[in-house]
Amino acid sequence: MANGSGLSVTELAGSVGFILAVLVEVGAVLGNGTLLVVVLRTPDLQDAFYLAHLCVVDLLAAASIMPLGLLAAPPGLGSVPLDPSSCRAARFLSAALLPACTLGVAALGLARYRLIVHPLRPGARPAPALVLTAVWSAAALLGALSLLGPPPAPPPAPARCSVLAGGLGPFRPLWAMLAFALPALLLLAAYGSIFLVARRAALRPPRGTRPRSDSLDSRLSFLPPLRPRLLGGKAALAPALAVGQFAACWLPYGCACLAPAARAAAAEATVTWVAYSAFAAHPFLYGLLQRPVRLALGRLTRRALPRAPKACTSQAWHLQTLLRRLQGLRKDPVLGPSEAPEQTRELARQTPSVSEAT
Repeated sequence: MANGSGLSVTELAGSVGFILAVLVEVGAVLGNGTLLVVVLRTPDLQDAFYLAHLCVVDLLAAASIMPLGLLAAPPGLGSVPLDPSSCRAARFLSAALLPACTLGVAALGLARYRLIVHPLRPGARPAPALVLTAVWSAAALLGALSLLGPPPAPPPAPARCSVLAGGLGPFRPLWAMLAFALPALLLLAAYGSIFLVARRAALRPPRGTRPRSDSLDSRLSFLPPLRPRLLGGKAALAPALAVGQFAACWLPYGCACLAPAARAAAAEATVTWVAYSAFAAHPFLYGLLQRPVRLALGRLTRRALPRAPKACTSQAWHLQTLLRRLQGLRKDPVLGPSEAPEQTRELARQTPSVSEAT
């Protein structure tokens, strides 16, 4: 009974994990696809280039390494074994796309820092093409390090195709520092500076304030509230969400890279899919939480949806409007063709007399 119950619990946990992984995959594809369409149809977004790059990286990961994590044998959740060449290809894609994602997030954070803190100095901003070229060069270098690791095990043994279980060999600490520690420091510095600027603006008194009177009522009105709020609390929401999401998704994977290979292999599937959940969280964090993106999405949605035919709500059918129109017709009857010339002659006769009177 104990063995049967233990097996059933294991199978249940595996089924729940597989369902959650499928939801993460679907969310990554739909969310990044929608955000990419919005960015491409709205080129006036300030950080459109970096947003589009992040969506492309997430879609590449959702089309390559995430399906392998669903169907393949370890580190995946499936049972399909991979041959040595496919295993090395999966290891290279994983070692290159994950740094491309984390460095792309850091580049997006630095771009928003420059737009918010230094909006009037466009010359100080490097070209987005140059920044993303550096990002992909670093990602390709880190992916090439995975090819220098030990070859996959022969077919009887489980093939470990990720960078955690010996995929990078002695280069795993270096890969973790460049792929996770460096982007985390850049992101923390960028959003920390944004928060400090917003809090300094919240602490600054508004211009044109009138001097306070020295009466008792004025003193009582300027007393601090019973529940003081943290100044700049709303400004701290976006930096806290960005840094918190990055730490929650990528910190377990980075720590597993620094752990021994045996311990990293035991938690390989869990920390891998926690890291993959970042691909599904990016469209909501960097898309729906941004007001310009929400406005652009709503505008495109209204254009795409078919408009319902307007109901015939003519005011002539309302009772009060109909009675008013009937009363107006009684007071001013419609002139016939024979009456119009006579009234025109009378107006012509009255015109000289009116001019003389004036």
